[in-house]
Amino acid sequence: MPRINEKVSYWMLVLPALTIMVCFYILPVLGIWEIAFTEPETGLGNFVKMAESNAVKTSFVITFRVAAITTVGCLILGYIVAYAISNFASRLTPLMVALVILPFWVSVLIRSFSWIVLLGRSGLVNDALIHAGMIERPLRLMHNELGVLIAMIHVMLPFAVLPMLTNMRGISGIYVQAARSLGASEWTSFRQVYFPQTLPGVLSGALLVFVLSLGFFVTPALLGGGRVLMISEYITYQIQEFLNWGLGSALSVALLVATALVLLISARFVNLRATLLERK
Repeated sequence: MPRINEKVSYWMLVLPALTIMVCFYILPVLGIWEIAFTEPETGLGNFVKMAESNAVKTSFVITFRVAAITTVGCLILGYIVAYAISNFASRLTPLMVALVILPFWVSVLIRSFSWIVLLGRSGLVNDALIHAGMIERPLRLMHNELGVLIAMIHVMLPFAVLPMLTNMRGISGIYVQAARSLGASEWTSFRQVYFPQTLPGVLSGALLVFVLSLGFFVTPALLGGGRVLMISEYITYQIQEFLNWGLGSALSVALLVATALVLLISARFVNLRATLLERK
């Protein structure tokens, strides 16, 4: 009886979340798969059209390139921030962590609009550079890939910092001290002793940023101005502008499969369960 009661209690706790997951995620995803294979006619026509389209290929290349560069930028900046918090800001750690988490309390839309104010032709950055005499004409800092990358790195940075910070705070300083006591330089101690221990956090942060960047929509749409057409924006155009539900759904399926492949490949190198727990 006690074991039966435990099972009943377990399913009573799981069923509400499972029901929401099935109704609001799994069923809509299955609906997208159905549309991809049935609209406007049953078969693989949408996928053939997608494979033959140069615009789709270009959009996928842009998507993976922007996601990769965003990931690299977030890892470099995030590693510096996480290292500084975990090693040099002991008294200020709560404040620094709060500053890292603070962007989560602000809408992505608002943060993206703030970059429009900063990077526009009459924005704060161009005005400051002109007044300083560094440039004569405003620089083109948005409606191109540069503006999209700057804004996306800013939006995605906390997702890189938090896993690396969690990993770094669990590393004992004894190992580095032992290396220094044996005659290793500060750089050698960092490179050969400290950095290898931070790789799980680095890989976790890279996975989170890259996967989230693949399907990002708001920031590329606003900062790209239609010139940096990532696959999520291309899907929106197909469905909203051209009412081409079949091709739009096929593109969604392709993006979902690509993301799943990235996760499967990454699972060989990264503990995905630990990554999700660190994110929470």
